[in-house]
Amino acid sequence: MAQLHNRISRRELKERIQNDSTPRTTISFYCYFKIEEPKSFRDELYKQFIALGVLGRIYLAHEGINAQISVPTGNVEKFKQQLYSVKELDGLRLNIAVDDDGKSFYVLDIKVRNKIVADGIDDPTFDMSNKGKYVNAEQFNTLTDDPNTVVIDMRNHYEYEVGHFETAIEIPSDTFREQLPMAAEMMDADKEKNIIMYCTGGIRCEKASAYMLHKGFKNVFHLEGGIINYVNQAKEKGLPVKFHGKNFVFDQRLGERVTDEIISCCHQCGKPADTHVNCANDACHLLFIQCDECRKKMEGTCSNECKEFIHLPEEEQIRLRSGIDKGRNVFNKAKSRLKDLRIE
Repeated sequence: MAQLHNRISRRELKERIQNDSTPRTTISFYCYFKIEEPKSFRDELYKQFIALGVLGRIYLAHEGINAQISVPTGNVEKFKQQLYSVKELDGLRLNIAVDDDGKSFYVLDIKVRNKIVADGIDDPTFDMSNKGKYVNAEQFNTLTDDPNTVVIDMRNHYEYEVGHFETAIEIPSDTFREQLPMAAEMMDADKEKNIIMYCTGGIRCEKASAYMLHKGFKNVFHLEGGIINYVNQAKEKGLPVKFHGKNFVFDQRLGERVTDEIISCCHQCGKPADTHVNCANDACHLLFIQCDECRKKMEGTCSNECKEFIHLPEEEQIRLRSGIDKGRNVFNKAKSRLKDLRIE
Protein backbone atom coordinates (compact mmCIF):
# COMPACT_ATOMS: atom_id res chain seq x y z
CA MET A 1 0.00 0.00 0.00
CA ALA A 2 1.32 3.46 -0.95
CA GLN A 3 2.48 5.72 1.85
CA LEU A 4 -0.15 8.36 2.71
CA HIS A 5 1.37 9.93 5.84
CA ASN A 6 4.80 10.78 7.23
CA ARG A 7 6.21 8.14 9.61
CA ILE A 8 9.53 9.76 10.56
CA SER A 9 9.95 12.06 13.56
CA ARG A 10 9.85 15.74 12.73
CA ARG A 11 13.09 16.36 14.58
CA GLU A 12 14.89 13.87 12.35
CA LEU A 13 13.29 15.34 9.23
CA LYS A 14 14.36 18.84 10.25
CA GLU A 15 17.96 17.69 10.73
CA ARG A 16 17.87 16.00 7.34
CA ILE A 17 16.79 19.11 5.46
CA GLN A 18 19.31 21.30 7.30
CA ASN A 19 22.11 18.96 6.24
CA ASP A 20 20.83 18.39 2.70
CA SER A 21 22.60 20.46 0.03
CA THR A 22 20.06 19.66 -2.70
CA PRO A 23 18.86 22.96 -4.25
CA ARG A 24 15.18 23.52 -3.53
CA THR A 25 12.62 26.05 -4.74
CA THR A 26 9.92 27.44 -2.44
CA ILE A 27 6.55 27.80 -4.18
CA SER A 28 3.11 28.91 -3.04
CA PHE A 29 -0.19 28.67 -4.88
CA TYR A 30 -3.93 28.51 -4.32
CA CYS A 31 -7.07 28.03 -6.34
CA TYR A 32 -10.75 28.28 -5.51
CA PHE A 33 -12.48 25.42 -7.30
CA LYS A 34 -14.95 22.68 -6.47
CA ILE A 35 -13.41 19.50 -5.01
CA GLU A 36 -16.10 16.84 -4.68
CA GLU A 37 -14.08 14.36 -2.60
CA PRO A 38 -11.31 16.23 -0.73
CA LYS A 39 -10.14 13.12 1.15
CA SER A 40 -9.49 10.99 -1.95
CA PHE A 41 -8.03 14.04 -3.74
CA ARG A 42 -5.71 14.51 -0.77
CA ASP A 43 -4.48 10.89 -0.77
CA GLU A 44 -3.72 10.92 -4.48
CA LEU A 45 -1.92 14.24 -4.21
CA TYR A 46 0.20 12.95 -1.31
CA LYS A 47 1.36 9.91 -3.30
CA GLN A 48 2.30 12.05 -6.29
CA PHE A 49 4.06 14.80 -4.36
CA ILE A 50 6.00 12.60 -1.93
CA ALA A 51 7.47 10.77 -4.93
CA LEU A 52 8.81 14.10 -6.22
CA GLY A 53 10.37 15.07 -2.88
CA VAL A 54 7.85 17.84 -2.22
CA LEU A 55 7.79 19.24 1.32
CA GLY A 56 5.43 21.78 2.80
CA ARG A 57 1.91 22.51 3.95
CA ILE A 58 -1.19 22.00 1.80
CA TYR A 59 -4.81 22.55 2.81
CA LEU A 60 -7.72 21.12 0.86
CA ALA A 61 -11.46 21.74 1.17
CA HIS A 62 -14.55 21.56 -0.98
CA GLU A 63 -13.78 25.18 -1.97
CA GLY A 64 -10.25 24.53 -3.29
CA ILE A 65 -6.55 24.23 -2.47
CA ASN A 66 -3.99 26.37 -0.61
CA ALA A 67 -0.31 25.37 -0.65
CA GLN A 68 3.09 26.55 0.55
CA ILE A 69 5.72 24.02 -0.50
CA SER A 70 9.36 23.36 -1.28
CA VAL A 71 10.35 21.32 -4.34
CA PRO A 72 13.79 19.99 -5.34
CA THR A 73 14.76 22.45 -8.06
CA GLY A 74 15.50 19.61 -10.47
CA ASN A 75 11.92 18.34 -10.07
CA VAL A 76 10.10 21.68 -10.54
CA GLU A 77 9.08 20.92 -14.13
CA LYS A 78 7.86 17.42 -13.19
CA PHE A 79 5.93 18.99 -10.32
CA LYS A 80 4.28 21.48 -12.68
CA GLN A 81 3.29 18.69 -15.06
CA GLN A 82 1.76 16.74 -12.20
CA LEU A 83 -0.11 19.75 -10.83
CA TYR A 84 -1.32 20.91 -14.24
CA SER A 85 -2.69 17.46 -15.01
CA VAL A 86 -5.65 18.47 -12.81
CA LYS A 87 -7.98 20.27 -15.22
CA GLU A 88 -8.91 23.12 -12.87
CA LEU A 89 -5.24 23.74 -12.01
CA ASP A 90 -3.85 23.70 -15.55
CA GLY A 91 -1.71 26.80 -16.04
CA LEU A 92 -2.23 28.00 -12.45
CA ARG A 93 0.08 30.85 -11.41
CA LEU A 94 2.82 29.68 -9.04
CA ASN A 95 4.42 32.20 -6.70
CA ILE A 96 8.18 31.67 -6.43
CA ALA A 97 9.74 32.86 -3.16
CA VAL A 98 11.52 36.20 -3.30
CA ASP A 99 14.28 35.38 -0.80
CA ASP A 100 14.77 31.61 -0.58
CA ASP A 101 17.36 29.47 1.19
CA GLY A 102 15.71 26.17 0.27
CA LYS A 103 15.10 25.30 3.93
CA SER A 104 11.52 26.54 4.21
CA PHE A 105 9.93 23.14 5.01
CA TYR A 106 11.06 19.74 6.23
CA VAL A 107 7.91 17.58 6.08
CA LEU A 108 4.93 17.15 3.75
CA ASP A 109 1.59 17.82 5.44
CA ILE A 110 -1.60 17.66 3.39
CA LYS A 111 -4.75 18.26 5.45
CA VAL A 112 -8.45 18.36 4.67
CA ARG A 113 -10.31 21.28 6.23
CA ASN A 114 -13.76 22.81 6.11
CA LYS A 115 -12.35 25.80 4.22
CA ILE A 116 -8.94 26.69 2.84
CA VAL A 117 -9.34 30.12 4.47
CA ALA A 118 -11.34 30.32 7.71
CA ASP A 119 -13.61 33.27 6.99
CA GLY A 120 -16.60 32.97 9.35
CA ILE A 121 -18.98 33.57 6.42
CA ASP A 122 -22.23 31.66 6.83
CA ASP A 123 -24.36 33.72 4.43
CA PRO A 124 -25.65 31.27 1.77
CA THR A 125 -25.94 34.13 -0.76
CA PHE A 126 -22.21 34.85 -0.64
CA ASP A 127 -20.74 34.08 -4.06
CA MET A 128 -16.98 33.52 -4.24
CA SER A 129 -17.08 33.72 -8.04
CA ASN A 130 -18.16 37.37 -7.84
CA LYS A 131 -14.77 38.73 -6.87
CA GLY A 132 -12.82 41.92 -7.42
CA LYS A 133 -10.69 42.65 -10.45
CA TYR A 134 -7.11 41.45 -10.53
CA VAL A 135 -4.37 44.08 -10.71
CA ASN A 136 -0.76 43.33 -11.59
CA ALA A 137 2.26 45.24 -10.27
CA GLU A 138 2.10 47.96 -12.94
CA GLN A 139 -1.65 48.48 -12.51
CA PHE A 140 -1.25 48.51 -8.72
CA ASN A 141 1.36 51.26 -8.92
CA THR A 142 -0.81 53.33 -11.27
CA LEU A 143 -3.96 52.96 -9.18
CA THR A 144 -2.17 53.81 -5.95
CA ASP A 145 -0.98 57.09 -7.49
CA ASP A 146 -4.66 58.07 -7.62
CA PRO A 147 -5.76 59.89 -4.41
CA ASN A 148 -9.16 58.25 -4.85
CA THR A 149 -7.63 54.83 -4.13
CA VAL A 150 -7.54 53.11 -0.74
CA VAL A 151 -5.13 50.22 -0.08
CA ILE A 152 -6.18 47.64 2.51
CA ASP A 153 -3.82 45.09 4.06
CA MET A 154 -5.70 41.84 4.73
CA ARG A 155 -2.92 40.20 6.74
CA ASN A 156 -2.50 39.80 10.49
CA HIS A 157 -1.02 42.53 12.68
CA TYR A 158 2.36 40.81 13.04
CA GLU A 159 2.70 40.55 9.25
CA TYR A 160 1.87 44.22 8.73
CA GLU A 161 4.28 45.28 11.45
CA VAL A 162 7.45 44.21 9.62
CA GLY A 163 6.43 45.28 6.12
CA HIS A 164 3.57 46.79 4.11
CA PHE A 165 2.69 48.93 1.11
CA GLU A 166 2.82 52.72 1.21
CA THR A 167 -0.38 54.24 2.68
CA ALA A 168 -1.81 50.75 3.35
CA ILE A 169 -4.51 50.60 6.01
CA GLU A 170 -4.07 47.95 8.70
CA ILE A 171 -7.16 46.07 9.85
CA PRO A 172 -6.15 45.54 13.51
CA SER A 173 -7.19 41.98 14.10
CA ASP A 174 -5.77 38.58 15.02
CA THR A 175 -7.79 36.58 12.47
CA PHE A 176 -9.07 36.85 8.92
CA ARG A 177 -12.63 36.05 10.03
CA GLU A 178 -12.55 39.14 12.26
CA GLN A 179 -10.97 41.30 9.57
CA LEU A 180 -13.68 40.86 6.94
CA PRO A 181 -16.55 42.64 8.78
CA MET A 182 -14.07 45.14 10.24
CA ALA A 183 -12.81 46.10 6.76
CA ALA A 184 -16.34 46.60 5.47
CA GLU A 185 -17.26 48.72 8.50
CA MET A 186 -14.09 50.84 8.35
CA MET A 187 -14.60 51.59 4.66
CA ASP A 188 -18.38 52.09 4.77
CA ALA A 189 -18.11 55.82 4.01
CA ASP A 190 -15.82 55.19 1.01
CA LYS A 191 -17.92 52.82 -1.08
CA GLU A 192 -17.32 54.81 -4.27
CA LYS A 193 -13.52 54.85 -3.96
CA ASN A 194 -11.12 52.42 -5.62
CA ILE A 195 -10.32 49.77 -3.03
CA ILE A 196 -7.28 47.54 -3.51
CA MET A 197 -6.91 44.60 -1.15
CA TYR A 198 -3.70 42.62 -0.78
CA CYS A 199 -2.16 39.79 1.24
CA THR A 200 0.91 37.55 1.08
CA GLY A 201 0.07 35.30 -1.87
CA GLY A 202 -3.42 36.38 -2.93
CA ILE A 203 -5.72 33.84 -1.28
CA ARG A 204 -7.07 36.06 1.51
CA CYS A 205 -7.45 39.25 -0.52
CA GLU A 206 -9.28 37.38 -3.28
CA LYS A 207 -11.92 36.21 -0.83
CA ALA A 208 -11.94 39.63 0.85
CA SER A 209 -12.62 41.31 -2.49
CA ALA A 210 -15.65 39.05 -3.03
CA TYR A 211 -16.85 39.86 0.48
CA MET A 212 -16.59 43.61 -0.12
CA LEU A 213 -18.58 43.32 -3.34
CA HIS A 214 -21.13 41.24 -1.43
CA LYS A 215 -21.40 44.15 1.04
CA GLY A 216 -22.18 46.67 -1.68
CA PHE A 217 -18.78 48.14 -2.56
CA LYS A 218 -18.36 48.97 -6.24
CA ASN A 219 -14.74 49.44 -7.34
CA VAL A 220 -12.93 46.56 -5.67
CA PHE A 221 -9.57 45.24 -6.81
CA HIS A 222 -7.14 42.68 -5.40
CA LEU A 223 -3.43 42.24 -6.03
CA GLU A 224 -2.88 39.20 -8.21
CA GLY A 225 -0.54 36.76 -6.50
CA GLY A 226 -0.23 39.06 -3.50
CA ILE A 227 3.02 40.62 -2.31
CA ILE A 228 5.16 37.74 -3.58
CA ASN A 229 4.00 38.06 -7.19
CA TYR A 230 4.05 41.87 -7.03
CA VAL A 231 7.70 41.99 -5.94
CA ASN A 232 8.76 39.47 -8.60
CA GLN A 233 6.90 41.40 -11.32
CA ALA A 234 8.24 44.77 -10.19
CA LYS A 235 11.82 43.51 -10.23
CA GLU A 236 11.41 41.83 -13.63
CA LYS A 237 9.95 44.99 -15.20
CA GLY A 238 12.08 47.52 -13.36
CA LEU A 239 9.09 49.12 -11.65
CA PRO A 240 9.25 51.16 -8.43
CA VAL A 241 8.62 48.82 -5.46
CA LYS A 242 5.98 50.37 -3.22
CA PHE A 243 6.28 47.68 -0.56
CA HIS A 244 8.60 48.56 2.32
CA GLY A 245 10.35 46.20 4.72
CA LYS A 246 10.02 42.45 5.01
CA ASN A 247 7.27 40.13 3.80
CA PHE A 248 6.23 37.72 6.57
CA VAL A 249 5.87 34.13 5.31
CA PHE A 250 4.41 31.06 7.04
CA ASP A 251 7.34 28.69 6.85
CA GLN A 252 10.64 28.16 8.66
CA ARG A 253 12.03 31.45 7.29
CA LEU A 254 9.29 33.59 8.93
CA GLY A 255 10.06 36.35 6.45
CA GLU A 256 11.65 37.27 3.13
CA ARG A 257 13.50 40.52 2.58
CA VAL A 258 11.92 42.92 0.06
CA THR A 259 13.71 46.18 0.86
CA ASP A 260 16.59 47.02 3.19
CA GLU A 261 14.35 49.22 5.34
CA ILE A 262 13.60 48.03 8.87
CA ILE A 263 10.29 49.57 9.86
CA SER A 264 9.61 47.68 13.10
CA CYS A 265 11.46 47.30 16.40
CA CYS A 266 12.65 44.63 18.79
CA HIS A 267 9.86 43.80 21.22
CA GLN A 268 12.39 43.60 24.06
CA CYS A 269 14.75 46.56 23.73
CA GLY A 270 13.00 48.77 21.16
CA LYS A 271 15.91 48.92 18.71
CA PRO A 272 15.18 48.61 14.95
CA ALA A 273 14.58 44.93 14.12
CA ASP A 274 12.26 42.87 11.94
CA THR A 275 13.25 39.24 12.59
CA HIS A 276 10.43 37.12 13.95
CA VAL A 277 11.40 34.23 16.22
CA ASN A 278 9.57 31.70 18.35
CA CYS A 279 10.53 31.67 22.01
CA ALA A 280 13.11 28.93 22.63
CA ASN A 281 11.01 27.70 25.54
CA ASP A 282 8.76 25.07 23.97
CA ALA A 283 6.23 25.60 26.75
CA CYS A 284 5.82 29.17 25.50
CA HIS A 285 6.77 29.32 21.81
CA LEU A 286 5.66 32.97 21.59
CA LEU A 287 6.13 34.52 18.15
CA PHE A 288 7.76 37.93 18.54
CA ILE A 289 10.42 40.25 17.07
CA GLN A 290 13.89 39.98 18.60
CA CYS A 291 17.17 41.69 17.64
CA ASP A 292 20.49 39.82 17.54
CA GLU A 293 21.70 41.46 20.75
CA CYS A 294 18.61 40.42 22.72
CA ARG A 295 18.70 36.95 21.19
CA LYS A 296 22.19 36.43 22.61
CA LYS A 297 21.36 37.99 25.96
CA MET A 298 18.05 36.12 26.34
CA GLU A 299 19.21 32.91 24.62
CA GLY A 300 16.31 33.12 22.19
CA THR A 301 13.63 33.41 24.87
CA CYS A 302 10.99 36.09 25.37
CA SER A 303 11.33 36.59 29.15
CA ASN A 304 13.54 35.88 32.14
CA GLU A 305 11.07 33.19 33.22
CA CYS A 306 11.46 31.40 29.90
CA LYS A 307 15.24 31.83 30.03
CA GLU A 308 15.30 30.10 33.41
CA PHE A 309 12.92 27.40 32.15
CA ILE A 310 15.19 26.25 29.29
CA HIS A 311 18.00 25.59 31.79
CA LEU A 312 15.92 23.14 33.82
CA PRO A 313 16.62 19.43 33.34
CA GLU A 314 14.87 18.14 30.19
CA GLU A 315 12.69 15.77 32.24
CA GLU A 316 11.51 18.68 34.39
CA GLN A 317 10.73 20.79 31.29
CA ILE A 318 8.66 17.96 29.81
CA ARG A 319 6.75 17.54 33.08
CA LEU A 320 6.01 21.28 33.44
CA ARG A 321 4.82 21.77 29.86
CA SER A 322 2.71 18.60 29.83
CA GLY A 323 -0.87 19.40 28.90
CA ILE A 324 -0.18 23.05 28.02
CA ASP A 325 -2.21 24.34 25.06
CA LYS A 326 -0.23 27.21 23.54
CA GLY A 327 -3.02 28.08 21.08
CA ARG A 328 -2.39 31.28 19.09
CA ASN A 329 0.60 32.54 21.05
CA VAL A 330 1.52 35.62 19.04
CA PHE A 331 2.87 38.91 20.37
CA ASN A 332 0.42 41.76 19.78
CA LYS A 333 1.28 45.33 20.63
CA ALA A 334 -2.43 46.07 20.90
CA LYS A 335 -2.63 43.65 23.83
CA SER A 336 0.07 45.52 25.74
CA ARG A 337 2.46 42.61 26.13
CA LEU A 338 5.37 44.93 25.44
CA LYS A 339 5.91 45.66 29.15
CA ASP A 340 6.14 41.92 29.82
CA LEU A 341 8.90 41.43 27.23
CA ARG A 342 11.05 44.46 28.06
CA ILE A 343 14.49 43.63 29.44
CA GLU A 344 16.96 45.89 31.18
